[in-house]
Parts: sequence; C-alpha cells; structure tokens
Amino acid sequence: MSEIVTKNLNLWYGPFHALKDVNASFEKHRITAIIGPSGCGKSTLLRVFNRMNDFVDGVRMTGEVVIDGANILTGRMDLVALRKKVGMVFQRPNPFPLSVYENIVFGERIHSGAMSRSALDAVVEQSLKSVLLWDELKDKLNSSALSLSLEQKQRLCVARLIAVKPEVLLMDEPCSTLDPQATARIEELMRELKSDYSIIIVTHNMQQAARVSDDTGFMLLGELIEFGKTTEIFTAPKDRRTEEYITGRYG
Repeated sequence: MSEIVTKNLNLWYGPFHALKDVNASFEKHRITAIIGPSGCGKSTLLRVFNRMNDFVDGVRMTGEVVIDGANILTGRMDLVALRKKVGMVFQRPNPFPLSVYENIVFGERIHSGAMSRSALDAVVEQSLKSVLLWDELKDKLNSSALSLSLEQKQRLCVARLIAVKPEVLLMDEPCSTLDPQATARIEELMRELKSDYSIIIVTHNMQQAARVSDDTGFMLLGELIEFGKTTEIFTAPKDRRTEEYITGRYG
C-alpha cells in the first residue's frame, strides 16, 4: 500500500513552473531517494508533502497529493496534523537553542498538552534510543543542544520528529554537512528506522542513493523523468536522460 501518491502535481513559484505533472507512488516502510541536478525540483517536491512551500509567496499548486486517502492540497487540510504526521529533517541540523530534553519534548508539549514529567521522561528516553543517542546523552539531557557535534545534532533532530510519532520522515540532504564516517552512521540509522517509518530523502550524492534507498526517482527541469526500484534505475534505466545523468554526462 502506498504512503503518498501524487497525481498530475504541478507547482508554480509566481510565473516559474517548478513541478510539472509529477505522478509517483511512495511506498510504506521503504526509503525513496529523489536525485537530479541542482534546481530540478527535488526539494520543492519534498516540501509539498508537508506543505512547507505554503510559506513562500506566490506559490500555486494543482493536482493531488494523497496521504492516508486524503488530498492534502485542499483548503480543508489541517496543516498542524499534517506536519505531525509528515516530519522533516533539513540539510543543516537545526536544534532549538534549548536543552537536549526540551528539544525532544517540544512537539509533545504542543500536540499533547499537559503531560506528566514521567511521561515526558519516557518519550525522551525512547526517542533517543531510537536514534542510538541515549547512551551518549542520558547524562547530558540538561545540556544545550547547540553544544552537540554535527552528527549528534542531526540525530537529535530525527529524535525530535520521532517523539511526536510521525508516519513519514522527509530528509533534505541530511548528510551534506557531515563527514564520511558520520554519513555512514546516519545512513545506517535510516535503514533501521524504515521498519517503523516511510522515508523520502533528497540527495545530490548518487552513491548515497544507491547505498541506502529501495526506490529512486530522477528529476530534471521539474519533471519526474523516471521512478522505480533503485537497482533498476542505476543498472538499467529506461530513459536516456537518466542514464546520462547517472553516468556523469551532466549535472
């Protein structure tokens, strides 16, 4: 069963046509990579799924994006509920200037109202364990999140999402600021998380897409040129443009 389905999705920034008739089906409990050259619409597509593009003046969309049977592009969509269900990790880790503890319970305080300290403690422990940070940070919960390493900050941002129990994790170039060792650990974390979440990752790193994803979509000039199993996209692409991009002839 699909987690997210797009049907004839178009998006304009003012007069600029950024997404053109995108049709795709993102499956549950799989990692889907979106690849393509800079400016091709990868991040724009990702931000459609939690309506983050709404914050940009002059944005207009047509078509459908269906999540759990509902078209999220309608005016009736509860955006707070949508962004709880579809969380996002950004290119540069963005922990709040608060303690590690308060970063993780921030969303719970907004969405769940008054919770007991013991309930919040349990959320913090479980969330940090999910991203393999509990042993490192259990004695530093009151320390500033800004004092953590880049990798720890990125893991903390994932933990902050997990705390509010989303269904989908969107990751926009989540390893671009990390060194190779930290990147490998974040990739391993993604593989572990996909048993509980559907993950969509935008990456400029084709090797990363090949390593970590189950499915891959190739975008060019706002169009989704090809979409399928990662092994097929990388070894036997059906479209010449996909092959040319993967073999490094442009991009």
